[in-house]
Amino acid sequence: MAVLVDKSVRRTLFSMAFPMLAGTFAMNAYNLTDTWFVSRLGTLPLAAMGFTFPVVALLTCVAGGIGSGVTTLTSHAIGRHDHPDASRIVCHGLLLTISVAAAMSVAGYFLITPTFQRLGADDRTLPLIGQYMRTWYIGAVSMALPMTGNGILISCGDSKSAARFMILGTGLNVILDPIMIFGYLGCPAMGIRGAALATVLAQSISTLWLLYLLSAKHRLLTFGSMNLSHYTASLKRIAGFAVPGVLTLILIPISATVITRIISQFGYQAVAAAGAAGRIEMFAFMVPMALGMSLTPFVSQNFGAGRIDRVIQAHKATTQFALGYGGLTAIVFFLCAPWMAMAFTRDPKVDAVLISYIRIISFGYGMMEVTRYCGFFLTGLHRPAFTTILHAVRVLVLLIPLSFIGARWMGIAGVFWGRLITDLLAGTIGLIWVWRILHLVQSSKRDTADQTDIFPKKPVKVSQYV
Repeated sequence: MAVLVDKSVRRTLFSMAFPMLAGTFAMNAYNLTDTWFVSRLGTLPLAAMGFTFPVVALLTCVAGGIGSGVTTLTSHAIGRHDHPDASRIVCHGLLLTISVAAAMSVAGYFLITPTFQRLGADDRTLPLIGQYMRTWYIGAVSMALPMTGNGILISCGDSKSAARFMILGTGLNVILDPIMIFGYLGCPAMGIRGAALATVLAQSISTLWLLYLLSAKHRLLTFGSMNLSHYTASLKRIAGFAVPGVLTLILIPISATVITRIISQFGYQAVAAAGAAGRIEMFAFMVPMALGMSLTPFVSQNFGAGRIDRVIQAHKATTQFALGYGGLTAIVFFLCAPWMAMAFTRDPKVDAVLISYIRIISFGYGMMEVTRYCGFFLTGLHRPAFTTILHAVRVLVLLIPLSFIGARWMGIAGVFWGRLITDLLAGTIGLIWVWRILHLVQSSKRDTADQTDIFPKKPVKVSQYV
């Protein structure tokens, strides 16, 4: 049943986003909780956590790219009222996610030392990184499945369940972190390894619940849909979205890797500060992320139902929200930066870099969200390659060159100014691009509708606009 094409656009979007707010809070709390508890161990363990971010983000982004393809195709099938096709896509998409995550975790496990040496880790941080990542890789599959399953639940109009299973994982992580890191309730103190183990166990339990929801509640995991004879056909369809989606998302760890390398030349204190600040700013994105997670399913389902007018309304509403919320967040973060830094460190060098990061970069948060929203719209309109191009321009043309230039001319603060300029320019490009595509699609549909009135015997297929 198409559940996202009936009610008013704003009501539909925000009714989906509201329950997801708790879910995005939970998702961000994973990293923030680990970082806060690890920061109690000292600056070196905190720096080690900073080095792990690009690699952790790599698997997350690959799983997210596959999930984006599965979510888009599932939403489109639901918009067409084709439940069997939706079930096939879900089953085959989850199988693909498991296979890719398992392969990446095995490769990553045996390449920990050379990988992190390339990132700039030294002899002091490498042992700590190894403790964290060896444990993390063991549970990589349980980390990847929620990235795919979350979007599927939203496609079904079940954002409440999507939020609940994310909250479950975070709640377990908050409980297990101090027990395993510091050794409470008879558990041995495992330090940074305990942070990874707590996350693996929490994600594994929440993943079991996810599979139950998809199977028992929404009937999207069925043995008939697991027919491997159809698997190749499904992979081709998913790959049409997943490959651009992975390329888009993989730009995040690529840019994080390069930026981490640039920042590492200013010392491990700078890496620790940037790693902590990056996790703090995730909370700036928490509210707009809740809305953004609903956009691809909403756009794709309405596109499948032929309601481009609703997609245009959604684009206007979400852009206004992103800019308004981003401006307010920038003011709050600028004023509260010293208190945020105090929560993570007592090291004066780390403190100074962290405050500089927050106060400069926060003024680009609104336009950064605009860029993300534009990517969701392009994917939902079945133009994932355009999403990849938009984000490639942001990272390869703007962010990395401007960060290098900023570091050379202004030191560590120059890296942060490069990020701010990048967000402002990329958001502007995305707005113009999506607006033009939406109106081109609307004009094409209007022209086709006119022809259909004249020649009523000639059917019009939605696929001709894809």
